[in-house]
Amino acid sequence: MSFSVPDPLQTYPAPGPLQAVLWDMDGTIVDTEPYWIQAEKDLVHSFGGSWTDADAEAMVGQALTYGAALLQKAGVKLGIRDIIDRMIGQVTEQVRSAVPWRPGARELLAGLAEAGVPCVLVTMSEPVLAREIQNQLPAGTFAFAVTGDMVEHGKPDPEPYQLAFDRLAGQVPGLAKDRVVAIEDSLPGVTSARAAGLLTLGVPHFLPLPADEGRHDWPTLAGRTVADLQALVRGAAGSAVDGPAAEAAAPAPTAGVQPAGARR
Repeated sequence: MSFSVPDPLQTYPAPGPLQAVLWDMDGTIVDTEPYWIQAEKDLVHSFGGSWTDADAEAMVGQALTYGAALLQKAGVKLGIRDIIDRMIGQVTEQVRSAVPWRPGARELLAGLAEAGVPCVLVTMSEPVLAREIQNQLPAGTFAFAVTGDMVEHGKPDPEPYQLAFDRLAGQVPGLAKDRVVAIEDSLPGVTSARAAGLLTLGVPHFLPLPADEGRHDWPTLAGRTVADLQALVRGAAGSAVDGPAAEAAAPAPTAGVQPAGARR
């Protein structure tokens, strides 16, 4: 798949109420969960321990440091940093062999780029894996990335998404949280985005998401377009305002949003 990507920050403001999209990576753009689970099993088994499906589910969407601590409890006699390095190394090697794209993700990213809507990657994976995924997409697909090593508190804490918003706000005039969509697949991820006050879209994959009236859910990104995201923002704002004039008429940014309830 190939497409050209203009620089959204040069073409801003894009028409319509949608100002930006913040993307989770693992489980949302790429289906790397089986890679992570295999890496977990291999590491635990190498120390003579056992790793169940329930153990693996407890890791989904969590910060790498949290997962490494669980692996230590399962018998992995390594430090947190060593565990993270081994896990990321194995997953990255598998991604280099085959990138398991999630349905509709690349197409929606392409549409957003063509529409001049900035995208940011917000992942609890570390730079080596994030770069590997970014290298498989056209240059300029993401304005920048926030990775797990850049925050003190990972998902479900709001820090990753707050950092992404704050940095993007320095590049996009008038950026408002109720006009920025965060796309996530896991409970820690949607909790992080909601707690940061962003318009949150859940696209569950490995595990179902609990119901939350304050969140929007789609079963898949396949067939979804920029127009769908524009409609989501417009509907959430309760306004049909479009284009640059929307900035003055849009509601104030959401504040004090309570969590709905990363690695990855």
